Amino acid sequence: MPAESDLHVVLGAGGAIGGSVVRELASRGHRVRAVNRSGRMLAPHGVEVHRGDITTVEGATAACAGAEVVYHCAAPAYDRWVEEFPHMTDTVRQGAAAAGAKLVFADNLYMYGPIDGPLTEDLPYAARNPKGRVRAEMAEALLAAHRSGELRVALGRASDYYGPGGVNTIVGATVFGAALGRKTARWVGPLDQPHTLSYLSDIAKGLVTLGGDARADGQAWHLPTAPAVTGREFLDLVLAELGRHGKTAALGRPMQRLIGLFNPTVRALGETWYQRDRPFVSDTSKFTTTFGPFAATPHTDAIAATLDWYRANPTP
Repeated sequence: MPAESDLHVVLGAGGAIGGSVVRELASRGHRVRAVNRSGRMLAPHGVEVHRGDITTVEGATAACAGAEVVYHCAAPAYDRWVEEFPHMTDTVRQGAAAAGAKLVFADNLYMYGPIDGPLTEDLPYAARNPKGRVRAEMAEALLAAHRSGELRVALGRASDYYGPGGVNTIVGATVFGAALGRKTARWVGPLDQPHTLSYLSDIAKGLVTLGGDARADGQAWHLPTAPAVTGREFLDLVLAELGRHGKTAALGRPMQRLIGLFNPTVRALGETWYQRDRPFVSDTSKFTTTFGPFAATPHTDAIAATLDWYRANPTP
């Protein structure tokens, strides 16, 4: 049955992206249901917190019931994408369809594979590594469901993210936590290659824009963000915000291989090293041309807010 109320359901609400989407929706006055496995989280006043297992059709259907828009921000552990992500996304699709809801998927840029030049939405899905193929297959399946009329779908694609609450990211504890602790802040990959970094608040605003505009339906969109920076520039901005000198370094391919012998998450980064050893720049002009100007958060402001969060939530 079609949804009959302004209810926006966020799946994976306990994660960094999902939590940001919850806050953005609440700030706009929407009715929000925040779904995670535990049923516990700090949420804005008025937000319904729902305990749900979206890896089953029954759980996903219950979580999505009554929704007008469903935001799929949930993900398995990074090293379990291949085994678990497609099934999870399939059950979410069925749950959203049962509710008659529009589905907005928080996607990334893995499906394109190695590219020389800016990343645009019209590129073929050329990735040959397992994580890239999984991302491509999920995107293709969701867009096929849209074309078939099963449900409305929009895909919002972001690059590596950072921001308050962003810990499971290459610029989380190894950059912000380390810099605050006066340890060496490490950038994954060479320091001299430009790289698009997405700020969590901007990702949330972009996804909510897609959820509320029919022009987004049936397409993938690169979400707006501040201009790409090199690793060296980003680390320098972090230290400048701290107002002191500090140690910085690159985590190169040999060290990634060595650490990967003991850490499956770091090991998995080797599959997508082409995102590190050359320019990795997302072109977001399709979004701004369609939906209008987007005031992406400058890296200086985003870094300041992220450092504040890490001060209040120190990492071990």
